[in-house]
Amino acid sequence: MKKFLNTVDTVLSDSLRGFGQAHADIVAVNFEPNFVFRVNKPKGKVALVSGGGSGHEPLHAGFVGYGMLDAACPGQVFTSPTPDQINAAAEAVNTGAGVLFIVKNYSGDVMNFEMAAELFSGEHASVITNDDVAVENSTYTTGRRGVAATLVVEKIAGAAAEAGTDLVACRALGERVNRRCGSMGVALTSCTVPAAGKPTFSLSEAEMEMGVGIHGEPGRRRVAMTNADSIAAELVGAIVGNLKPKTGEPLLLFVNGFGGTPSMELYLMYDAAARQLQKRGLDIARSLVGNYVTSLEMAGCSITLSRMDEEMLRLWDAPVHTAALRWGR
Repeated sequence: MKKFLNTVDTVLSDSLRGFGQAHADIVAVNFEPNFVFRVNKPKGKVALVSGGGSGHEPLHAGFVGYGMLDAACPGQVFTSPTPDQINAAAEAVNTGAGVLFIVKNYSGDVMNFEMAAELFSGEHASVITNDDVAVENSTYTTGRRGVAATLVVEKIAGAAAEAGTDLVACRALGERVNRRCGSMGVALTSCTVPAAGKPTFSLSEAEMEMGVGIHGEPGRRRVAMTNADSIAAELVGAIVGNLKPKTGEPLLLFVNGFGGTPSMELYLMYDAAARQLQKRGLDIARSLVGNYVTSLEMAGCSITLSRMDEEMLRLWDAPVHTAALRWGR
């Protein structure tokens, strides 16, 4: 295993310390328990708190800041944050308007966020993301996994909260955005969890995992490597078949890298996916391309489609200023 680290035990704390130093104008980092929170927190707005296992950076800490999250709780690599950790983050950023927890649908995340909500002293609500159309149940979940559309929920709900929307409406909006999103991914290689010291799974040069999860969970099937157009056709076909977008309905097309895929290939996949949508007479209104919801150094990508409406478009376009996502300000 070749990775930049001092020790396996300190990889998370060392990384968080560097993240806080690099983005001190946007965030601060609390240790023991670990959470990242927005500096100069505004008063009287709904606070958004999310989190999950580390290894998916920039999700979630990279999205703490103006127009998105108020706090993020990083667990150990691919391990849920603890209830005490989540509760401490929520107490730190609550300014009286309540806290909206945004949770990816993984069993450990859901359980620990529920326990944290019971501990939390203030008003609260939760949105659980479950956008992965690849499989209905996996080792880590009951129901569909929450993956890259979590970013879309955090951005749109975060913009609404920034504009003064109350907790009930923010939750309803987050749930609506989640229902209107679908994602599916493909892996070309495995990743290596530092504590394990070896790849999570193995793929030959002639194979890929179709429908892989962001922790390296198996997807729909292992298949022969093929060209980008064929991969995009399967991913887009599965998502469109699930979401059933209407002709003329504006779509967000989000091509997300898993950490080991260069931008050149991600934009190539965007082109392939866009042509698949155009063949179906579907309209791309907004786009996002890059490594945002990663799986350490895994090579591969996911495609997310979001069925947008006027409110969602307006809130997507609203200013955002975080370490990993920023525009309009």
